[in-house]
Amino acid sequence: MDNIIVIENIVKRFGDHTAVDGLSLDIGRGEIFGFLGPNGAGKTTTVRLMTTLANLDEGRIVIDGHDISKDPIKAKRCLGLIQQNVSLDKELTVYENMMHHAMFQKIPKAERRKRIEELIEYVELDRYRDYMVNSLSGGWKKRVAIVCSLLHNPKILFLDEPTVGLDIDARRKLWDLIKKMNKDGTTVFLTTHYIEEAEAICDRVGIIDNGRLIALDSPKELRNRIGRMAVEYYGEDGKTEYRYFPGRQEANDFATNLGNDYTVIVRRTNLEDCFVEITGKKVGGLR
Repeated sequence: MDNIIVIENIVKRFGDHTAVDGLSLDIGRGEIFGFLGPNGAGKTTTVRLMTTLANLDEGRIVIDGHDISKDPIKAKRCLGLIQQNVSLDKELTVYENMMHHAMFQKIPKAERRKRIEELIEYVELDRYRDYMVNSLSGGWKKRVAIVCSLLHNPKILFLDEPTVGLDIDARRKLWDLIKKMNKDGTTVFLTTHYIEEAEAICDRVGIIDNGRLIALDSPKELRNRIGRMAVEYYGEDGKTEYRYFPGRQEANDFATNLGNDYTVIVRRTNLEDCFVEITGKKVGGLR
């Protein structure tokens, strides 16, 4: 695979705390890559290092052939970034925000309007172009932020927790937009706390914990590591237990042998099961 991002043994320390600890990772051109981890695992710090918002202590990051330590300007031209907190000017309209970002990106004046019009149509924002940004819902603000991040036509789009705070409908619409951008050639690097988000749209998933990469594969293969079927059972002690099996027959046999003292669900395993088994933690914190 042609790797558009190459990360080699990167380290980032904050005083005595090592936030990223010898992380190595390759991202293929054209991938949607999901980056998962519990709170404080090092996800956002890694994204900040990859997007030149923080400096490496050790290691090397190459973005589309450009070493970010040696040639950060060329590396930054290859990427767009949407952080957890959308950085839009609330006192300006949607269109004015886009025009300001086009100017910041030094897009030639003759190209700005055309590029903005193309992207407004692309993300279906036309009816909101003259709205004040502060009047939009969270989902539409994210679309405005995506347009602003795509104005300079980056090859890679970094999305750090892009759907936090959005309702289910807005989240799924944003998933569709991410898949559309990827189909049209944009490589996507996504951090998320929503396991179903990674499962729904990512080609591969990396799991980070304590600054180290502890698992890397497609969602399907990560699920298969623990077993295709799960038995979820709840007893009088008030604690839900989980067991995993390679097939449905083994799962059904185990569920039957539990007896009548348990409430039992037999289902397919999901990426959240895999995450908890690998890390021993929930996505948002301790198990």
